[in-house]
Amino acid sequence: MKQLSGTTLLNNGVAMPYFGLGTYKAEGDAVEKAVTAALELGYRAIDTASLYGNEHEVGRAIRTSGLKREDVFVTTKIWNDDQGYDRALAAFEKSREALGLDVIDLYLIHWPGVNKYKETWRALERLHEEGSVRAIGVSNFQIHHLESLMKDSNTVPAVNQVELHPRLRQRQLHDFCLLNNIQIEAWAPLMKGQLQDNGTLASIARMHGKSVSQVILRWELQHDIVTIPKSITPSRIKENSEIFDFNLSQEEMNAIDTLDTGERIGRHPDELEF
Repeated sequence: MKQLSGTTLLNNGVAMPYFGLGTYKAEGDAVEKAVTAALELGYRAIDTASLYGNEHEVGRAIRTSGLKREDVFVTTKIWNDDQGYDRALAAFEKSREALGLDVIDLYLIHWPGVNKYKETWRALERLHEEGSVRAIGVSNFQIHHLESLMKDSNTVPAVNQVELHPRLRQRQLHDFCLLNNIQIEAWAPLMKGQLQDNGTLASIARMHGKSVSQVILRWELQHDIVTIPKSITPSRIKENSEIFDFNLSQEEMNAIDTLDTGERIGRHPDELEF
């Protein structure tokens, strides 16, 4: 992968950028400026969600960027309170209105919960069939959720966005997604800064003249993981994107793989019942 605009082909033929900007807990003027800065730097994917409360600002930054609509890949998500067929359709219209965009590139179920996600998925399938969204997927789904969903639906999720970083490699889940042509995507790819003092990562970073964050993001890309580091700081947004001028060796990739301890910073999906 040689450039910021590099894409992966989803299972329905839609091209999705491998690298983008996350906007969790970024609001108001700060998130609008962050999205603007990212787009000016060459980012072409922006990730938001109804929960984040920033769809309006994200959409305005995209619309005023001067870029063609088809050149920016926009993801948003349906929150837990809006699961179920009718509520999901209504929630989508709210998100579309807030973003000010006719078509959403990727629409995700934010968390699986217990028993509503199949009805929600039927709503997403309808939105996809009518052309309101270009691709549909899920977030925080475990293997058993995916198996259950695919058993009773006509559409295989295009994406599964999950917590993934060197301490939580999610290898079994990733392998399952690869086998079923589901693109894995990492949220909290930098573990919210908790890996900055790791000796292995620091040593590899020194070897390449890069930061620990850049090494982690490069590791994810070389594992074919879509990644969306969040920042509202223009200098950090720029630093995060400067990962296309070096490669990690197989030995370095293996060394980072060994950091996996299964440690999470977010909730385990099976513990979040609703």
